[in-house]
Order: sequence, then C-alpha cells, then structure tokens
Amino acid sequence: MPEQLELNDGSTIPQIGLGVWQVDPAITAKVVRWGIEAGYRLIDTAEGYRNEEGVGDAIRAAGVPRNELFITSKLRNGAHQRDAALRAFDDTMQKLGIDRIDLFLIHWPVPSQNKYVEAWQTLVELQKAGRIKSIGVSNFNQDHLERIIGETGVTPVVNQIELHPRFQQRDKRDFHKKHNIHIESWSPLGSGRLLSDPTLEKLAKKHGKSVAQVTIRWHLQEGLIVIPKSIHQERIAGNFDVFDFELGADDMETIRGLDSADGRTGPDPATAAFLF
Repeated sequence: MPEQLELNDGSTIPQIGLGVWQVDPAITAKVVRWGIEAGYRLIDTAEGYRNEEGVGDAIRAAGVPRNELFITSKLRNGAHQRDAALRAFDDTMQKLGIDRIDLFLIHWPVPSQNKYVEAWQTLVELQKAGRIKSIGVSNFNQDHLERIIGETGVTPVVNQIELHPRFQQRDKRDFHKKHNIHIESWSPLGSGRLLSDPTLEKLAKKHGKSVAQVTIRWHLQEGLIVIPKSIHQERIAGNFDVFDFELGADDMETIRGLDSADGRTGPDPATAAFLF
C-alpha cells in the first residue's frame, strides 16, 4: 500500500493518486470510482479540468468514508484576484459537494498578470477559516516560491510540476527539500511518450512489469508524489499495482540517464499566460 508522506503543516498525503486531467466530464465519476476500487485514496482534479462534479459524484458513491479520501483541486488562472478566488473556491466546493477540501493549489503562477501573491494570500485566508486543510501550488518556479514565502511567511506544502524520467527537474530538488515542499509529479509518464522507451521497456521486462509500473515505481523511490491518469479500468488498477517490487540502485541510475534538458512536454511556467 502507498506510503503516507508528512507535509510541512503536519498533515499527510498518500504518495500515489489518480489524476483526472483531460478526463471527459461525462465519464469522470466512473473513472474515479474505478480508481477508488483499485485502492487510490488521493484524487487530483482542478477547476480548469471542468470535471469536479464527476469527482464529487464518485466521492458520494464510493462507499469509502470521506476521511479516508484525499481530494485536491486547483484555482483557475483567471481567478487570482481575491474576490474572484473566493467565488471560484466556493464553486469548486459546491461541485465537489464537500465541506472541506484536503489540498487546494494555485494551478499556474501566470507571472505576466502578477496576481499570484494575492491568490496565495487568499488561500492562506481560506485555510485559516478552516475550509482548506492544506495549501500548495502547481507549476511554480523558484522565484515564484521565494516571493510568496517572503511576502506571506507561509510555505506551500507541495508544488505540483511536470516531472518524469525524461524531465527530472533535478535543479529544483534542493530548494524544495530545504523548504520541506514535497514535489508532486504531473504527467509522470511523459504524456504517454515514455511507454515505448526502449530503456524502460528493458527494465520492465527485467522486473516482469509494464513500462508504466516501472516508471511509477521510480517516482515513488525518488520520494515524489505521483498522480498517473488513465481512463481504462485495467490500466488504472495496473498503475496502482507497484508495491510488490523494487528498482535496484543500478535501475535507478539507468533511469537517471534518461533526463533531458528539452524533455518538457507542457508549457513553461515562466512564460505560460493562458487564462481559464
């Protein structure tokens, strides 16, 4: 079973979760229900995914006590101003149908609009009001993190960033470790591009596992939180079935060698300016 990692505010988070980015709202409830049945307890959604209602439906239908589930959502990019953020948060909670969310993140810093500090101050306010258990960020670079910590004195518990064997973000690890900010990997399989990687295929054959399972296992052994996404029931279950084997030191070093400076598949947080 997945380890529970301690966050810098004293809460804990499951190390593996189910991501629902690009999951059609019409099937989200079914997909999340499959995930909960497979053993996932962390579910990661966002306002921008437009499928929070499906996650809420699955929570109510799961047959699992609410306190055993860890629900994450994210503030949309166009709602960084305080009043807009408060309205967006209320909308999230209504769609999820819960009284308190376990983790709420700023989805992107969007530095060009220069409002992410105000958004962070609003999350701090909501946490103090007891409506959010833990607060964090997503896609923040070091300068963004330094600014919100410096201006509020509150350190995010996690930073959810693109991270996978071809884009390992090693240059960010020391800063996060120093400030006790857990890194949470989105696109942990490289948006599917890693599934045909010959090096990973060789390791998968060695361990009698799939490439996805080997890659997810690598994230876990790196101490990262990982949120693989699938809409197929057998793959959802397979992605969770990673606790009966371990990658050796040589395997980990082999995967380390896949890192590439141009391995990014998503937008660059320093310049991303899309609003939703």
